[in-house]
Amino acid sequence: MPVGLGQYMEQTQKLIMTPDLRQAITILQLNAIELSTYIEQEMTQNPLLELSEQSGDKEEPIDTAEANLDTYEQGEQGQGDDEKAAPDWQEFLQRDFAPGMGLGGTSPEKSYDYFLNEAPTLQEHLSEQLSVADLHEGQRQIGEYIIGNIDEQGYFRLSLDEVAAALRYPEGDVQELLQLIQSFDPPGVAARDLAECLRIQLIQQEMLTPQLDVILEEHLSDLAAGRLSRVAQKLKLSTGQVQDLVDIVKRLDPKPGRRFSQGKDVRYVLPDVVVEKMDGEYVILVNDITAPRLKVNGTYRSLLQQEIPQDPETRKYVEQKLNSAIWLIKAIEQRRLTLHKVVDCIVVLQRDFLEQGLPFLKPLNLKDVADSVGVHESTVSRAIAGKYVQTPRGVFELKFFFGSGVKNKRGEAKTSAESIKGLIRKMVDEEDAYQPYSDQQIADALSARGIKISRRTVAKYRDEMGLLATPQRRRYS
Repeated sequence: MPVGLGQYMEQTQKLIMTPDLRQAITILQLNAIELSTYIEQEMTQNPLLELSEQSGDKEEPIDTAEANLDTYEQGEQGQGDDEKAAPDWQEFLQRDFAPGMGLGGTSPEKSYDYFLNEAPTLQEHLSEQLSVADLHEGQRQIGEYIIGNIDEQGYFRLSLDEVAAALRYPEGDVQELLQLIQSFDPPGVAARDLAECLRIQLIQQEMLTPQLDVILEEHLSDLAAGRLSRVAQKLKLSTGQVQDLVDIVKRLDPKPGRRFSQGKDVRYVLPDVVVEKMDGEYVILVNDITAPRLKVNGTYRSLLQQEIPQDPETRKYVEQKLNSAIWLIKAIEQRRLTLHKVVDCIVVLQRDFLEQGLPFLKPLNLKDVADSVGVHESTVSRAIAGKYVQTPRGVFELKFFFGSGVKNKRGEAKTSAESIKGLIRKMVDEEDAYQPYSDQQIADALSARGIKISRRTVAKYRDEMGLLATPQRRRYS
C-alpha cells in the first residue's frame, strides 16, 4: 500500500481555557473570606465596578447565561436626552482608586481582617516575661538566645555547652538563665526532654514525690504502653497506687508550647452557606455578608454612548473594563447558584443526619451530587473546596458530608465512616474502664448491628480519632 503525504479537513471540538473561564473556575473555589478579598482587589483595579445597593436600587440585571457588551452600549432609555453636558472621559479615568477602598470606600483599619487579631507566639509570650526580669545586658542576651531556640512544642533542644560556646559566656550563666525561663509561663516550658518538662510542672504544683520522680526518670515508656503492673513491681506498690500516680501525670501538659500561635495566620471559619429549618423545611442561604453583590457603574456605562472618535484608546480601555466587570459579576453569581444547588442536594440526601444526628450520616460521593445537580464531578469538588456550612446541628466543612461507607451484611454501602467512628467513640466512652473493649470486641458489636467491619478497620478509625489502644485505656483498682 503506497504511503504519502496529503491534506484533509477534520471537524473537532476542543475546550479552550480562556482567561474568563479560568477566572470563573478560580472564583468557584474561593470561600467567603477569600472571595471578599478577591472582590476588593478587583474593585481597586476596575473603576467600572461598584457595590449594588440592595435596598431600592433598580439595577439592570445581568443574565448569568448570556451577557454581552451590546446590552450596555444601548444604555438606559431616555438617558442623555436632557443632558446639557456629557461627562468627560478623562475626568473619570484619571480618578484615583486607592488600594483598600474597594468595598464601599472602607479604610484598611475598618476592614474585616482588622478584627481578626493574631494570637501571640510562644517566643513573644516568653520575651515579654523576660523583659520585666531584673537582668543585666549579658543575661538578657543569653535569655533571648535560649527563647529563640525553643521549638513550637515548648522544648529547648540545645545543650548548655553549645549555648556557652556560641555566646562566649560561662556555662553556669547559661544554666542560671535556663532555670529562670523554665519558671516562666506556660509551666514546663524550656525543658530539654519530656521527663524534665513533667518534673518542672510537678515542682511548680508542689506535687513531686519520690515515686513520681522515679516514674518520670525510668518508667515513662512503661506508662505509655500501659504496663502498670511492671511499674508496681519495680516500685513495690499496688497497681491501684500506681494508677493514682499515673492519673497525676496525665493531668500534666507534655507539650506546653502547642497552645500558642506559631506566627502563622490564624484561620477563622466563616460559613459560606447557612441552612435553617423554617416551618418544617430547610432553607439554604448563601452567605453574602463579606462578599456583597456588584454592579456596573452607571456613569461609565453612559460614557460608551458618546461618539468620541478622537480618543479610541480610551474607549477601548473602558470597553475592556466593562467586559471584565460583566464577567466577574457573572462568575460570582454563578458561584452563588452552584453553591446553592450543591448544598440543597446535600440537604436532601443527608436529611436524616440533620434530623437525627451522626448515626444517620450516609456515605456520599461527588458523583451522587453531580448527577443530581447536573454538573461535572470536578465542579462539585471545586464548589465544596474549603467551604463550611452552618446547620441546626453545627458548623461543618462541606467535605464532611462526603466519604466512604462500610457495607452491611447484604453487601450494600449503608453506613458512613463518620457514623461508624461515632459509634466506636460512644462504645469507648461508655465502656468499663477496668475492662475496656478490644478492637475485635468492638468489631463484633458493630457486626451484631449489621455493620460489616474488620478489627483492622476498627483500629484504623480509633487511631484517626486519637483513641488509645486497649492496654492504654485500662485502669487498675
